[in-house]
Amino acid sequence: MTTLHKCIYLKAEPKEVWAWLTEPEKLAEWFHKPKAPLAAGKRLELFGTTSGDLLIWGEVRVAKPYEYLEYTFEIKHMQGADSVVKWTLDKVPGGTRLTMEHSGLADTGPQFDVAVMLDEGWEEHMARMRKGLHLVAA
Repeated sequence: MTTLHKCIYLKAEPKEVWAWLTEPEKLAEWFHKPKAPLAAGKRLELFGTTSGDLLIWGEVRVAKPYEYLEYTFEIKHMQGADSVVKWTLDKVPGGTRLTMEHSGLADTGPQFDVAVMLDEGWEEHMARMRKGLHLVAA
């Protein structure tokens, strides 16, 4: 299986970064919008901000405010295979180090193409998060 790893540094406190990972209006700024804040034990359903279509689904397993968020992650291209996304927030001088791990992705055949697509997507989404957070902090 393939595991994607991403790490960015943000000029924002962990509390603010947490809001961008869990609150519908903030998620809509950089990723996809849920109908309710992400919370442990709740369904994960993220919708396209323009289409309104359900794009990502799963379950929020752990939500430890300002520190750690974990959820299962599925999209139609994954053909029923669940993967897991883990976000770790670490306070550092000047802001937050945000680390993302997306595990359980296929590493062979056409499903590896999905892993590559997700790898590119996470980079774009996280860049939008950084830009949005830094505009707010400026």
